[in-house]
Amino acid sequence: MQNYYHKRIAILAFLPLTALVFSFFAVFLLQMPVFAQDIAQQTADNSLASIIGARASGTAERARLVLDLSKSTKFAFVSIEKENSKILIAVDVKASNIDIPDTILPSGSSIIKTVLVEKAEVGRIRIWLELTNFAQVQQAYVLDPFDDQPARLVVDIVKTSEETFKKNAASDIAFSISQSASQTSLGDNSNAPGELNVEVATKALIVIDPGHGGIDTGASASNGAKEKDIVLEFAKELQKTLVASGAFEVALTRSDDSFLRLGERVALARMNKADLFISLHADSFSQASVGGTSIYTRDEEATSELDKILAENENMSDIIAGFAPPNIDAHAVSVLVDLMRREVRVKSFHAASAIVDQLKPSIKLRQFPIRGADFLVLQSPEIPSILIELGFLSNSQDVKNLTTKEWRTRVSQAIARGVASYFDNNAK
Repeated sequence: MQNYYHKRIAILAFLPLTALVFSFFAVFLLQMPVFAQDIAQQTADNSLASIIGARASGTAERARLVLDLSKSTKFAFVSIEKENSKILIAVDVKASNIDIPDTILPSGSSIIKTVLVEKAEVGRIRIWLELTNFAQVQQAYVLDPFDDQPARLVVDIVKTSEETFKKNAASDIAFSISQSASQTSLGDNSNAPGELNVEVATKALIVIDPGHGGIDTGASASNGAKEKDIVLEFAKELQKTLVASGAFEVALTRSDDSFLRLGERVALARMNKADLFISLHADSFSQASVGGTSIYTRDEEATSELDKILAENENMSDIIAGFAPPNIDAHAVSVLVDLMRREVRVKSFHAASAIVDQLKPSIKLRQFPIRGADFLVLQSPEIPSILIELGFLSNSQDVKNLTTKEWRTRVSQAIARGVASYFDNNAK
């Protein structure tokens, strides 16, 4: 399996004040970069974003801060260790107004103890994340507004060592000092689509399977849109996003309007030793009110079909090639296949969970978005496999989303971030 390890997210840009002396004062006393803008020239606060909502949640290992914004904006973050032993991550947002409480208590047993919000200066809102343990920003990005959903800033943090935290804090201060004499604007500190703080020794292979094709059109919408076309277009968008991250090799089971049997789709992934298999669909349902995105993994109890496929079409010894010594007896082979199958189910669930975690701030999900089903394409015994139900062609809002470029881009980037998160945390 590939080797993945953490790399510090580079702080793309901070905003020092125009006066060098005042910048040094700000660095050492406030320990936070500030906007490089002439406040006297700032005449209209309402031209900037406002923070209209905030929530934080997490566990002892990781946490997420989500800020709802009146419009997209820019931000920066820095790690800080105070003399009173407080461990902090501060996030500066280019915004004018705060329409939320000054203090937010995270839900769950979060690594974030409290969230304190203050107006640092004209045009800049500061959010202090007081931590219960050493942590670092894993990824941060701004989502543009879409439909009835506001723009959002999403900041994910993960537990780290004291040594790494202090190294990050020192690096942040040094960077601020180095920038203090220039008029640097606050940059968009987002990760590239699908990119986390990950370096790879060997790129993972993702196989994306656009469902249906050819004579098999799949579901159809009332406006004539066909599932086979929608999922193929989305698959190409997702492939482009994943490849752009630089962390993955990506192949499609079909790149045109061709027909493949279900077994052939799985066989392509297995033959190329894929590290993750993603099947894309957009079905219909008798109730038009049912809508939203969901992700399926293979149902824990659905073993009969898999056993049948193994018995009829596969050589069990071939399945475990490279995992077992030669001349192993049939019973031992069966046990190993079963163990592999169980491990793959766990990995598939982790992949689904990581993607859902990234989709939550972005789009509408079905209630209980991670589901189990006996889909044939999910039954590879050695490849983590998921099926993403992008939406329902029987639901008018889903049809609008699925045929809108902005929605497809938003969702493909969220899925790519989820894929990157899965490999960062589970495929080491």
